[in-house]
Amino acid sequence: MLTVEKIGGTSMTALNDVIKNIILFERSGKQLYNRIFVVSAFSGVTNLLLENKKTGEPGVYHKLANFKDYHKTLNNLIVKLKHINKSYENIGLNIAEADKFIETRIKEAQTYLENLANILASGYVSNEGILQAAREILASIGESHSAFNFTNILQNLGINATLIDLSGFHDHRSLTIDQRIKKELQNIDFENTICIVTGYAKGTEGIMREFDRGYSEVTFSKIAVAVKPEEAIIHKEYHLCTADPVLVGTDNCYPVGNTNYDVADQLADVGMEAIHPKASKPLEINNINLRIKNTFQPEHPGTLITKDYICETKRVEVITGTDKVMIIDIYDPSMVGTPGSDLSIMQLFFRFNVSYSFKATSANSISIVIWEKDFNKKLISELEDDFEKVTVEKVAMVCLIGSNMDQPGLLAKSAASLAEKGINIKSAGFALRKVNIQFIIEREHFDEAIIALNKAMG
Repeated sequence: MLTVEKIGGTSMTALNDVIKNIILFERSGKQLYNRIFVVSAFSGVTNLLLENKKTGEPGVYHKLANFKDYHKTLNNLIVKLKHINKSYENIGLNIAEADKFIETRIKEAQTYLENLANILASGYVSNEGILQAAREILASIGESHSAFNFTNILQNLGINATLIDLSGFHDHRSLTIDQRIKKELQNIDFENTICIVTGYAKGTEGIMREFDRGYSEVTFSKIAVAVKPEEAIIHKEYHLCTADPVLVGTDNCYPVGNTNYDVADQLADVGMEAIHPKASKPLEINNINLRIKNTFQPEHPGTLITKDYICETKRVEVITGTDKVMIIDIYDPSMVGTPGSDLSIMQLFFRFNVSYSFKATSANSISIVIWEKDFNKKLISELEDDFEKVTVEKVAMVCLIGSNMDQPGLLAKSAASLAEKGINIKSAGFALRKVNIQFIIEREHFDEAIIALNKAMG
């Protein structure tokens, strides 16, 4: 039974648990093999290379992009990665080999980066393509580091492990990502080895150009499509639960046993990613089942996501949402009865590369919810030029999501649970398929709304 499995950065950092709970759990001999593991960089490493994903604190990339000296930052990075290496000595990492690998790789990367910096400084070419190449080079270092260490530890434990480095650092041929994956895997005897594969994959299309920090799941998905495994598995540091256990308490929620790819897309749309939507689509199209497992509870089967699953009973499967969104309300009395009155609005959103997760209309107004990080003053300014009144508010969105929840009274029941807590619904909506009922509320009421809805649906 061949599986393709993805291990996230937080789980990778706990390599001892990964080996105990994923590699060795209830396996021995030949059972250890027939598995391909796609690994992320150790937690925090990509932040040092590029920028902090949450705070925006600059890494090596921003030094180079702003024509600042990045050499000291790269040298400091070597020290930090060697420190990470040292933390795995007690579980079998050969420190001398690991230190030599990462030192050599960063020095080689520095040569590439110096060439790019010189081209940038010349002013003869567009910055965009050069800077994108720099991001690709830097990002690849993190996964090459973690994959090398993981492979080295397994080999030193007497397990036949094969390192598949898709970074293409020494391969200058023009290959697409799919071509590189096929080339690197074509001669592997999966029945007799564990493959440890870098989450970064080099390709002519540039994996970060479209997916940026979501690239490792895209690599995972592409590998799964290439080898057609019995199952694809993502190992995370938590279960996919019916609600956030931090908010509602572990006794008031439980892991979702089964769901479908449509529900996974709804979750991703509000930031609760079981898998990146661009990674899930190929799996869904190729009818490859996806399992989400908790690294630290190996005995639990986790959540199985399939193409056609429909819950046998009508119920809400997940209560979630986000408090990092804004609602833009566009009002103009000329909208009423005018066909395509929102066409110019959508064209502006497209031009500014802003997507939305909620849209509601009335005779003279259209309300659209976007991520706060995508807020663009120029977009608002152009909307104000074209329409009578544009209002922008910071809000929260709470959602009821499920594969089979079309039941009478659900909307009334959920709205009543919010009203009982004095939470005003600013806007609400759902599509005909009723897989996602969305409520827009004041941001300050987000936590309380999740708790109230979870209690009402329990």
